[in-house]
Amino acid sequence: MARNFMKLEFPSLSRNESFARVSVAAFVSQLDPDMEELTEIKTVVSEAVTNAIIHGYEGKEGIVTVTCSLEGNRLELIVEDQGVGISDIDQARQPLFTSKPELERSGMGFTIMENFMDEIEITSELNRGTRVRLVKSIKSAHALGH
Repeated sequence: MARNFMKLEFPSLSRNESFARVSVAAFVSQLDPDMEELTEIKTVVSEAVTNAIIHGYEGKEGIVTVTCSLEGNRLELIVEDQGVGISDIDQARQPLFTSKPELERSGMGFTIMENFMDEIEITSELNRGTRVRLVKSIKSAHALGH
């Protein structure tokens, strides 16, 4: 089965979050996801990209990379930055934990990603960056014979 993929790179500016969200949604639409699946994917992209911008680069400019691949009905999404990294991934994954309370961050980013995706894998190295890999099977694709 053929694998299809795309890769985006953009500066870590908040206004690029919506660009990433819409781009991934357009790419994934070839699997004809239902509205709920599409909304969940867009939300996850928003959370992961916003984390890279706000936490990864902490106000400094850097590059955020979003790689998206489709194989059968399976979406693999990778969001990477070369920012400060996460010192304690287990702590960062705890619901309501935020390292930026002054920005009124909810601390629910990773929790949302875990709830909306089938798999989540976070790798990070201090002062080298963070990579968030997310996988989701598009259920509606089964009904279409994809």
